[in-house]
Amino acid sequence: MSTTTTAFMGDATGRSRHPKGLSALFFTEMWERLGFYIIVGILVLYLRDTERGGLGMTVKHAAEIYGTYMAFVYFTPFLGGLIADRLLGYRLAVLMGGLLLSGGYFLLGVRSEGALYGGLALVCLGNGLFKPNITAMVGNLYAPGDPKRDAGFNIFYMGINIGACLSALLSAPLRNEWTFSMAFMGAGVGLLVGVGNLLLNWRKLAPADRQPVIDPRDAGLGKITLTILLPAAIFGAIGYYLGNQIALVKDSLGPITFAFLVAMLPIGFYFVMLVVRATPDERPGLGAILPVYLAGGAFFMILHLNGGLITLFAEERTNREGGWVPDVVEKYYCQKAMPSYFKNADPSLPRPSEDTLVVVDAQTDAMFGAKRISDTALAAVTQKHPDVKEIAGTEPGISAQQWDEWKFLTLNVYQAGQMTVTTEKDTHGVPTVSVKVPETSKPLREALLIREKEGHKFPVILISQATHDRIFQGAAAERLPRGSFLGLLNAELIANFLNPLFVVILTPIVVAFLSWRVRLGKGISTARKILYGLLITAVALLVTALAAYVGKDGQHKVSAWWIVLFYMVITVGELLLSPMGLSLVTKLSPKRFVGLMLGGWFVSTAVGNKLSGFISGLEPTAKMFAILALALFGVALVILALQPMLNRAIRKYGA
Repeated sequence: MSTTTTAFMGDATGRSRHPKGLSALFFTEMWERLGFYIIVGILVLYLRDTERGGLGMTVKHAAEIYGTYMAFVYFTPFLGGLIADRLLGYRLAVLMGGLLLSGGYFLLGVRSEGALYGGLALVCLGNGLFKPNITAMVGNLYAPGDPKRDAGFNIFYMGINIGACLSALLSAPLRNEWTFSMAFMGAGVGLLVGVGNLLLNWRKLAPADRQPVIDPRDAGLGKITLTILLPAAIFGAIGYYLGNQIALVKDSLGPITFAFLVAMLPIGFYFVMLVVRATPDERPGLGAILPVYLAGGAFFMILHLNGGLITLFAEERTNREGGWVPDVVEKYYCQKAMPSYFKNADPSLPRPSEDTLVVVDAQTDAMFGAKRISDTALAAVTQKHPDVKEIAGTEPGISAQQWDEWKFLTLNVYQAGQMTVTTEKDTHGVPTVSVKVPETSKPLREALLIREKEGHKFPVILISQATHDRIFQGAAAERLPRGSFLGLLNAELIANFLNPLFVVILTPIVVAFLSWRVRLGKGISTARKILYGLLITAVALLVTALAAYVGKDGQHKVSAWWIVLFYMVITVGELLLSPMGLSLVTKLSPKRFVGLMLGGWFVSTAVGNKLSGFISGLEPTAKMFAILALALFGVALVILALQPMLNRAIRKYGA
């Protein structure tokens, strides 16, 4: 943090190195990103989870929701930029966006599908107002041609990733000690802190604001609605209909993803026509932004697998045993291993004691995993297994410390008629049982199931016969003690902490390297940085392809070091591409189009994110990762071919 502070405040001689407003925007964005990345880190886990109180959706359904959410959370900045440019100005738009975001996160803390969709909708709307306009404010802090602009965006980007680091450090203990709901509410608190920081620095940020201006040459919001949004909605409806009718589409992309991509066609056409109709002085800059959109969309298609495919890979296919971490770290950052973890674990890893497991039917297993069980199902378990009994709190023979360690297995007991249990198959043909309770239903009581043997009391886990057979198949004879559970590092720590951590660590190194190249007279152009970023991202995908190959596509767990290597490589690509893309859009855009063109950057990101959701619903095989790497190499070839055009535009506008 000392390097960042120096950059904000000036050097030892008192010379200002960056505008004062940068520090205010840095910390506002940091708190907003803390909330956002809590959701990215745990949303799919929450939707997919069948053992820790999640919603128990199939992989395909969870990935579809994740991809749609990530698409719209980055599509709405297109509208947010327009609204700020024409109606609100940047500061007010950021303030309103922050309040909507906070409300959405608190709503997500209510465990129900209705609250899920409502909360995600509020988050998408809030992000639309917040994200493009705070970025535009950073650009407005610098005069045209200011050589410190790129470094300023790098510093701002580091603030994003400090917030992301803190998100993983916060969400893990919140959901380990309490529930998913508490982690979502923690995101809401983070947003309120960010809004408070914005208000404290309101006057300081006035120079970065832009008063709403309507240029007679620009289309009004009404016209944009009629010429862009309405056609997009119509195209989307047609795409959804065709996606359901065409078997090839329905069985591959799916109707929702196909509808979104078709809906983006009128918006893409709008940006192309914006270039065609621009004045001769504006056209080269606007035209050069379009391939930047292509590169950004392709990159974020891969990076935002972090909340989907890579998180699921970390959850299900990597060794996460946390026995090596200090006890104080394990308490907050390690989960208790549930039976599914052992299905493809190393045979030498000690399995749970058979006494800890009680075999039940698939529906009761699903209810236990959802932490919701009917009173009749619970009665059936205790009747069939007389040595298993229900308790509601500490009792003789169980210490307060033991109760604290076992409380994660506590169940909410409902009347049988209030529960609905359904079975679906995911894209891999694996049946998934989900448990639903009406939002108005209240549990009868809380219960923990325990068993007593040889004078010792310990909790039990209800599992199906199929799960029981899989976790013990080929396993060694060693077992964990009764009432003891293996500690596992949270998947979001592996999949979502590493990227922002590497950004914070590597940003000074990358910036120093680029500065050294400039001093040698061999500076790397912004366009070339984007090209290199794509190539390095493709290499990161080859790392995951090799990891999947080593694990025989999920038959065996692989070392978490593969994920570490993946994030170390892709982060270098990110530092070259993402902040440079943002910087280039603000440089090449006419002043009256900055918010709009930044909105276009987020539209391209939205398309990439929707494809991330689709990819996250697929099997993470070595072949699939290799195909993705080839696709990235193909996009890099396009950017390579367009280097002369990009460099001409950059020179023309002094970017």
